[in-house]
Amino acid sequence: MAEGKKLVIVESPTKMRSIQGYLGDGYEVLSSVGHIRDLADKKDIPADDKKAYGKYSIDVENDFDPYYVVSDRKTKTVAELRRALKSADEVLLATDEDREGEAIAWHLLETLKPKVPVKRMVFHEITKDAIQAAVGNTRELDLALVDAQETRRILDRLYGWDVSPVLWYKVKSGLSAGRVQSAATRMVVERERERMAFVSAEYWDVEAQASASAGSATQGAAFGVRLVRVDGGQLARGTDFDDAGKLKKAVVVLSEADAEALAAAVDAAGTATVTKVEAKPGTRSPYAPFTTSTLQQEAGRKLSMSAKQAMSVAQRLYEKGYITYMRTDSVALSTQAIQAARSQAVALYGDSAVPLKPRVYKSKSKNAQEAHEAIRPSGETFRTPASVASGLDRDEQRLYDLIWKRTVASQMSDAKYETTTVTLETQAADKRVEFTASGTVYTFKGFLEAYEEGRDEKRNAQDSSADQSLPAVAVGDELAIGESVAKGHRTTPKPRYTEASLVKALEEHGIGRPSTFASIIGTVIDRGYATKRGQALVPTWLAFSVVRLLEQHFADLIDYDFTAALEDDLDAIARGEQNRVEWLKSFYYGSENQVGLRQVVDNLGEIDARALNSTRITDDATLRFGKYGPYLEVIDPANPEAKPRIVNVPEDLAPDELTADKARELIDAPVAGDRVLGENPENGKIVVVKDGRFGPYVQENDPVSDDDAVDEATGEVVDKPKKKTKKDAAPKPRTASLFRSMSVDTIDLDTALQLLSLPRVVGADPATGEEITAQNGRFGPYLKKGADSRSLESESQIFDVTLEQALELYAQPKYGGRKASSALKEFEADPVSGKPIRIRDGRFGAYVTDGETNVTIPRGQTPDDVTFEIAVQMLADKRAKGPAPKRGAKKTAAKKAPAKKAPAKKTAAKKTAAKKAPASDADKAAARSEAAKKAAATRKANAIAKADAARAAARAQ
Repeated sequence: MAEGKKLVIVESPTKMRSIQGYLGDGYEVLSSVGHIRDLADKKDIPADDKKAYGKYSIDVENDFDPYYVVSDRKTKTVAELRRALKSADEVLLATDEDREGEAIAWHLLETLKPKVPVKRMVFHEITKDAIQAAVGNTRELDLALVDAQETRRILDRLYGWDVSPVLWYKVKSGLSAGRVQSAATRMVVERERERMAFVSAEYWDVEAQASASAGSATQGAAFGVRLVRVDGGQLARGTDFDDAGKLKKAVVVLSEADAEALAAAVDAAGTATVTKVEAKPGTRSPYAPFTTSTLQQEAGRKLSMSAKQAMSVAQRLYEKGYITYMRTDSVALSTQAIQAARSQAVALYGDSAVPLKPRVYKSKSKNAQEAHEAIRPSGETFRTPASVASGLDRDEQRLYDLIWKRTVASQMSDAKYETTTVTLETQAADKRVEFTASGTVYTFKGFLEAYEEGRDEKRNAQDSSADQSLPAVAVGDELAIGESVAKGHRTTPKPRYTEASLVKALEEHGIGRPSTFASIIGTVIDRGYATKRGQALVPTWLAFSVVRLLEQHFADLIDYDFTAALEDDLDAIARGEQNRVEWLKSFYYGSENQVGLRQVVDNLGEIDARALNSTRITDDATLRFGKYGPYLEVIDPANPEAKPRIVNVPEDLAPDELTADKARELIDAPVAGDRVLGENPENGKIVVVKDGRFGPYVQENDPVSDDDAVDEATGEVVDKPKKKTKKDAAPKPRTASLFRSMSVDTIDLDTALQLLSLPRVVGADPATGEEITAQNGRFGPYLKKGADSRSLESESQIFDVTLEQALELYAQPKYGGRKASSALKEFEADPVSGKPIRIRDGRFGAYVTDGETNVTIPRGQTPDDVTFEIAVQMLADKRAKGPAPKRGAKKTAAKKAPAKKAPAKKTAAKKTAAKKAPASDADKAAARSEAAKKAAATRKANAIAKADAARAAARAQ
């Protein structure tokens, strides 16, 4: 880099290229690609420091000093930054303006140790004006923000590493606990508990059709009406019942027979009189621009995006310069953004679309912080969704459209409407009944021309009447009424959380930061604490066990108010109002106001793992969570001392669906045994189909022996005594998995024999004579010729593919050449190769490629998790490793000189022993028996010691 240039360090390679173009030749812009260092792994801590830092990579005895190391993936990045720093006369740290971005800037400063002036450069959008303005308005590093982020990191390490091991020992290995993650899991479980305890109540009403009488100006304009009162008593609705199915107030509850009788009586009456017409005007105001939280909620409701996916797409939009920074609590808009939104609203919807004065929004959250503007389209003039469509992929275009509409609508006029409610009365047999109908008419749509917010599922939605147009009627009008129908309803429990409603709940409780919600919910799902059924989050029985343990032994740590208070304290540290070290001491060691984490962990006492993993369903059936998942343990009431019976629970059965009746259905269901398909004519073995742990399969079994004998004295048929002969281990029976298209209930003998005969020989390659076989494998059906393979399109081809078709497949390129396949995701060009980066779906899973280097996406991650900067780093790491060694290549071990042996000297005792006669067979047998006893005793002692150690470790943790 030429003398006099300024080094600008950003987080993302995408931002790097955009900002370089805006700043010009006087600057060199490089990327840190996120964090360059983090708390060390235990293996990376030097031996001299292990005593102080070994457990957490934090010295809890000395002001919670953290031990940071540069990650292996970032050594090349750091080297590149140091190279550029040598010829720079100034450094501008341009990481994101939030706590994490401030911490990244501090870590860069601590690692690079520049000797030239260092300034902090911040911006909220990547436009030329914003970047140039940021260069002219730098500031110092905000160490209070750094302290807050560092405290959060240390807090999460202490919490996770002290609590998680308890889960490993008492619930299941590999689990994790986290400050926000555990609270979110508790919310999902508590909602399911409410659903499990819920008692549904039944209630009925009557719906009918009303229309103006003959001769009226509005004759024939029919509208729906609903029964609301009988003899002056209000009819029951879902909201009138509590969760136990009991009425909360005095209302009229109709039975099915009552409702049907009333419906018939109303039809017989034929007319009803209008007793009230009430019209109420109203207004609706637009919603504030998006924050991180509301963007995640709306992307979930309207676009069916997960919180993680929404943030990933928003990140790409920000880095490409289409929107402002997407991690923000603020709903405020800059003056230029307000003007841009108003101008666009007027251009699209007319002068009346905006109010006289611009709208100003203020966050309701007391902790709104860091970024100073809401999420909006970038620039002084907003680009319409249609104008940017060519530069965005489908998800980016959909999310940009959502952000654009929300921002423009936020500056538009109120919507105005009028709601009219009509009440009708008639005499149905001996009862006076009243019906109502409502209709809303918008007299001015205002902001609704541009945007209307989505809604979460609501409880007892069946009580809501559909909006409709009502004819003009007046009090005293007589209307025709008929087509009466009795309608039955049942009260509904609270709906399960979706990602959108869980984000909303976390924000309302003040738990976590909006920027972390996506990763928190992702962790809850990845850890197996919840699964998705449609958009709903369904907790697993594993989550029930985890939450039960945390509630019983870590009550404060999982308390919502306590967790929210931690966020308040972190905010106080960020504002410089709280001392980081003193706060960590209070949290970890305790204070007058709270019991410290260390004291809680050290005084856990005995934890009954069996009780934690048990939920009583009925008097004789208990749901238990075991190594392989949930199951019912059923006690025989007639013989309670007998070993309980085990009944499997279907994986797709939600906890609230395992009612007492459902449990009884599972218990009483006939036990499905192996179904015999028939005899294999080739070898006489019996073919059966089974449903195993890893899926359905067929198996060959030896036929049952009927070689019986007759007792000569009594004439009784008895089994022949088996000779006690030493036998070789019996060969394993031949098995074959069923295809995905096959069913245990419908598979026949012929199909089973075909499966058992695989791999099928297709034929020999005429050119080489090699045999080509068709078979099924872990990654699907394929052909094999020596070490060369080709994928088949379907499992049925295994039986159908001909030699000619197989040869045709082998004549084509091995991967990707046989059919066009679109990339799962596409990014801009790689900075090294200059070629576009794509994520493709390969034979062994999704992978990142620039056409030259391929990197498989690690297990546990999805293409949605991979951003451009992550892809760039993955490719760079793969290049740094060099080509993989060829299979089968063996490293030649260095030959060692043979050890010199001391000359053998036989003592008299040894000579005598050498001359002794060999031991007898009895002596050898006795020796083997004694050795076996000693080995068994040793194994038992080791097992006892290991169990004691595990219990001690659990108590210690």
